[in-house]
Amino acid sequence: MRPVRVISLLRAGAAAAAILLVPTPVLAAAPAPAAARTEVAVSPVDLQGPAISAVKVTVKNAGPDRMRSLKVSFAGPVGWAVQPAERTVSGALSAGQSVVTEFRIQVPEQRPGFAIRTFTAAATYQGGDGAGSATGTLSQRSGEPLADLKAAYNGVAVTDESDTGPGDYDGEGNSFSAQKLAAVGLTRGASVSALGAKLTWPDVPSGTKDNVASAGQAVTLSGQGGRLVFLGSGVGSGATGTATVYYRDGTSAKGSFGFPNWSFSPADAHGATLVASSDGRNRPSGYGNAGIAYRVFAHSIPLDAAKQVDFVVLPDNSGIHVFDMAIAP
Repeated sequence: MRPVRVISLLRAGAAAAAILLVPTPVLAAAPAPAAARTEVAVSPVDLQGPAISAVKVTVKNAGPDRMRSLKVSFAGPVGWAVQPAERTVSGALSAGQSVVTEFRIQVPEQRPGFAIRTFTAAATYQGGDGAGSATGTLSQRSGEPLADLKAAYNGVAVTDESDTGPGDYDGEGNSFSAQKLAAVGLTRGASVSALGAKLTWPDVPSGTKDNVASAGQAVTLSGQGGRLVFLGSGVGSGATGTATVYYRDGTSAKGSFGFPNWSFSPADAHGATLVASSDGRNRPSGYGNAGIAYRVFAHSIPLDAAKQVDFVVLPDNSGIHVFDMAIAP
């Protein structure tokens, strides 16, 4: 009987040990609330110039402490005079309290076409949220973006080998051969799939405007997806730039991309993807440079997939040539 009694005690001890070794769950600490930040807001600016417009800048102390030594400055586009350059707010702002300062800005005569004007207000202070400074911006548009990319066409990239005269893709009178592009599937109005997007080769006759030398044009584009895909190629080695996407909710985001030179540069330069490669090119004197590849690429920038795109402002770099752009899932 003793062996049985000893075994029972050992089993009981093992069970007790097992109970003691069960880990106690650890509750995750709740995330700390985001610190309140000073708010700086700019009132809408009357863009109907020439005129002197009054602009109000509101600063709200959203921090836990009193705000002291507050100074507010305001600036508009380059060349737009502002008076005064800075205002000093006397006294202190309690937590949650706001103050409004006023500036006057000289608005020039409004030019035809589309433009986006950006205004910036800056506040420096002591106390408040402890950051010492905060800024606020306001972007306003005048005019309307172009209806589509075709409305922005400003150059002839493709010519027929029987009539090369109208072409001038690179500033030296050279252009793609329509015949050689057709041999690799790039015919007038052809569908092009690249980087998940469905794009279209320009549906215009050879020898007419068919591409955009990018120069900050604003182009209407509707849709929703994960990225914006550009179809094009570069002239020179520095065909890179930043495009700005404006959403229907009034927000915007920037994205950079680039294309390799249409010939000789590595096909993956600037992170681009090769779409098609044609043999030779058209020169002012006729077709030539056989055996040398002249190419078309794709590149993309990210989009906020939860937002509807309103329009796109192309990069300010004429070395970037765009044939089409489309939204990919």
